[in-house]
Amino acid sequence: MAHSTSTIPLIPPSRSTDRRRFGAGWSLALLLCVAGLLAPVAQAAKEYLQLFVAEPYLELHIGPGRGYAVTQVVPRGGSVDVLYRRTEWFRVRSERGVEGWVSQADMALTTRADGSLFTFDFGNRAGYQSHHWESGVFAGDFGGATLLSAYLARSLTDQLGVEFTASQFLGNASNGYTLDLGLSHVFAPEWRLSPFVTLGTGMIHVQPKVTLVQQADRTDQTAYVGAGLRYYWTRRFFVRAEYRSHLVFTSRNANEEIDEWKLGLAFFY
Repeated sequence: MAHSTSTIPLIPPSRSTDRRRFGAGWSLALLLCVAGLLAPVAQAAKEYLQLFVAEPYLELHIGPGRGYAVTQVVPRGGSVDVLYRRTEWFRVRSERGVEGWVSQADMALTTRADGSLFTFDFGNRAGYQSHHWESGVFAGDFGGATLLSAYLARSLTDQLGVEFTASQFLGNASNGYTLDLGLSHVFAPEWRLSPFVTLGTGMIHVQPKVTLVQQADRTDQTAYVGAGLRYYWTRRFFVRAEYRSHLVFTSRNANEEIDEWKLGLAFFY
């Protein structure tokens, strides 16, 4: 008696199916990697500075000012998270999740987790002596032309900083602008009236006005040295007077020297 046997042919998966599975696997792996990278960032973004109340209580106002009503009082031993700062007021969140504003005078009486007092820039003489950023605007004279100028500086130490200056000058024969980058050194940052020196390089772009003989615009590299005085005025503001001597490296046979005098108002933060 003959036995009949039947076989079921095995159909190998197509290459397109393999590619889809391979692509899906790589996509999943990529998503897991991105999620792993973003998770610490998201967690770090939610971390705030936690401070503890050392006085009998800490008042939270609904707005950044004494005229705003008090929404909550945090008792001694309670904690708040510092969200951000606006001038002389801090936005905080209590342990109960209530947000409010606290004056910098009250915040100075809080402590960190290790028991040390919370310190920050008050926007006074102490901040004038030691701060991270400053900027200001000036008016003055640039080689006989009217000068308008602005600068931004980043402090490296209490005495040394990096400055970027952008200026525009308007003269009878030509207009133009300058861009400078250099270092500044303050000799006595703790003095209300303190001298400083500057040194740097930059560029100047000159646009001659229309005359009988048309002259082309020109752009040249410059170097400068300078000196000045700064005077602490009030809160975050100070007055700054400065002189700079610019050496213009022209494409002609002789270089040019231009004197710059300016006076302006600056602030630190």
